[in-house]
Amino acid sequence: MDSVTKGMTPIVQVVSGWVKGFIVVFGIYLVLYGHLTPGGGFGGGVVLAMALVLLVLAQGKEEGLRRLPMGVAAELDSVGALMFLAIALLGMFAGLGGSFFINFIAKANPGEPYSLLSAGIIPLANIAIALKVASSLFVMFMMLVLMRVVYTEPGKDS
Repeated sequence: MDSVTKGMTPIVQVVSGWVKGFIVVFGIYLVLYGHLTPGGGFGGGVVLAMALVLLVLAQGKEEGLRRLPMGVAAELDSVGALMFLAIALLGMFAGLGGSFFINFIAKANPGEPYSLLSAGIIPLANIAIALKVASSLFVMFMMLVLMRVVYTEPGKDS
């Protein structure tokens, strides 16, 4: 039985189903609080992608593709990049200095230090980066799974 196609044992499938939710919540926490604690868009995006990788490894590639089809993942990758570019360009047109990637929200509304809304555009940029990283990693992993080549020694037929 091909473990990537059919999934693993029922025990692994059940336990991974329980753990997957905690991994997603932790990834979202890393993204949203990345400007206050260690984390951010890249780290949170990696954790979110690994929740999907766990799903594929435990339950099979069909379940992973059902949850996040390759086309949707590719679109999320593009959306993340465009969001990041839009946030950077908005600084030029916000009228508060006219610089590329200026923190125009924090300049207009300085929040209370060390609060969630104190960082201006940084949480928005973290969300864009997390979308890009999570979807890119998932697409790369699924390409490796879908184009898997099984090595056989020369002279042996399997």
